[in-house]
Amino acid sequence: MRERMTSTDTRELKLDGHVGFDSLPDQLVNRSVAQGFCFNILCIGETALGKSTLVDTLFNTHFESEQCSHKLPKVVIRAASHDLIESNVQLKLTVVDTQGYGDQINKENSYKPIVDYINEQFEKYLQEELKIQRNMFSFHDTRIHMCLYFVSPSGHGLKALDLITLKKLDSKVNIIPLIAKSDTVSKNELHKFKIKIMSELVSNGIQIYQFPTDDDNVAELNSQMNGHLPFAVVGSIDEIKTGTKTVRARQYPWGVVQVDNEAHCDFVKLREMVLRTNLEDLRESTHTRHYELYRRCRLQEMGFADSTGDKNFSLQETFEAKRQQHLKELQNKEDEMRQKFIVRVKEKESVLKQNEKELHARFDAIKKEHAEERQRLEEKKRILEEDMASFQRRKEAVRQAQEAAHAASLKGKKK
Repeated sequence: MRERMTSTDTRELKLDGHVGFDSLPDQLVNRSVAQGFCFNILCIGETALGKSTLVDTLFNTHFESEQCSHKLPKVVIRAASHDLIESNVQLKLTVVDTQGYGDQINKENSYKPIVDYINEQFEKYLQEELKIQRNMFSFHDTRIHMCLYFVSPSGHGLKALDLITLKKLDSKVNIIPLIAKSDTVSKNELHKFKIKIMSELVSNGIQIYQFPTDDDNVAELNSQMNGHLPFAVVGSIDEIKTGTKTVRARQYPWGVVQVDNEAHCDFVKLREMVLRTNLEDLRESTHTRHYELYRRCRLQEMGFADSTGDKNFSLQETFEAKRQQHLKELQNKEDEMRQKFIVRVKEKESVLKQNEKELHARFDAIKKEHAEERQRLEEKKRILEEDMASFQRRKEAVRQAQEAAHAASLKGKKK
């Protein structure tokens, strides 16, 4: 056995014979294959841009999906999980569709359900990590590993909705922009469209996923493919016979567009980069970059911080400090609500007293008016009674006069 000192003051020993820990990579591979893998794709794009068809084409199968309407009042997030097996490798694939995206008249808040969904998946993973008894081995990781953003093949660049959504998502997910239904655009226009899209992304500070170039085995290929972004894709699972070959293609009156022909579209490049070369990097960058950013922000919100200098990190002290802060905030809110309640009660009392005063004043006015009306009626009654008495006296006088006259006339006849 030979040894030598390294720059970090650790001894590097040379073995005199075979030990066996060189089988660790094989052990890791066997364990990973037995456990299986998960991969989650988020598809964003307007309705009828071929999102579901492209995913079917990528995995060479047909996933059950609901037909989406253009009349949805808001963006609806629909996730569907599928178990796939290829050469004894198990993959739990989750495809998340954004139905109704870009269909509303007011598109201002179209990105919010998407951002909320991504944050919810991060939060689920974080809550599982923070459990005392956690089971990350069997936990279904639903964090989004890749976002396929479908750009409408208009040839006029990105829309305002595209720029806003991409800006909100670039720090949360690996974005790969795609030009959907690229067979509707000529090659010359497609080249100009790609340059325009990348220019707008750079000018607006939007960071899309770049295939890594730190691995010498794939550095040259990934670097070359980064120059082809955004990929111009065509999707189809229909098989058409051309000559002696049967290929996946789209049939048109003017000809056939072959999906797996690199001269026709960039689908092969997309599949090669995403599934065959950089699938694990997409998973790893989601965990080490996007999730770590979310985790750091959430822990800081909870009051946690890294230890600095001689100050050691104490979970109990942090929890107690956060608890005291929370109790203080609750007490302040309670005092504030009590003061508001007292003010509201005083205002209500003042209003009630004012209403009571107005009611008393109105009652007194009605009572006075009633008394005056009663007095007027009494006076009218007295005058009426006097008139009736006077009438009766006059009537009696007339009657007596008539009787006297009648008696006098009878007396005159007798004589």
